[in-house]
Amino acid sequence: MTLNEKILIKKASNGDINAFEKLIDSYQKRAYNIALKFMKEPEDAKDVSQQAFIKIFKYIKTFNFKSSFNTWIYRIIVNICIDSINKNNKNETYLLDNPIETLEGKMSRDVRDDRNKPDDILDKKESRELVHNAINRLDDIYRIIIILRDIEGFSYKEISEILEISIGTVKSRIKRGRDKLRIILKEELEQNL
Repeated sequence: MTLNEKILIKKASNGDINAFEKLIDSYQKRAYNIALKFMKEPEDAKDVSQQAFIKIFKYIKTFNFKSSFNTWIYRIIVNICIDSINKNNKNETYLLDNPIETLEGKMSRDVRDDRNKPDDILDKKESRELVHNAINRLDDIYRIIIILRDIEGFSYKEISEILEISIGTVKSRIKRGRDKLRIILKEELEQNL
């Protein structure tokens, strides 16, 4: 951590918004990219990263300089992503025939068809798409760790700090996650042949 960053953190913890904006400027793009990997939709990723930066500003006073600032930030972003995913998994069920009531009147519900189409199946043969789909099928504990390590490039130590688990647990989950990913990729390849 640079001296300038420490000064900006202290100013931001005293409520200096300009110092906070300077401080987080270099983190915004990576924060959004991490959120996008978790949330999958650009608008959701924007919302989550904005929520994270609001929470960071609110709690910057609690940053104790024991871990690196970027690890602290990314831990908050990952936690908000996990909370948001869990919240979205508890969605209410609605009848599709009923319109949605808004202040501007009623509007009908449009439902996206996510079933595989022949063109989609062909596109999935590309390795990048296959890997992305396979990662999304992993259990959360493995998906999170694979994203942080293999996609975002965090070190074992950084992942340990972000997720607040031991380095041994990080290594173990990465190995298990990669093993599960290999099995899923094999299944996907066999289904798309």
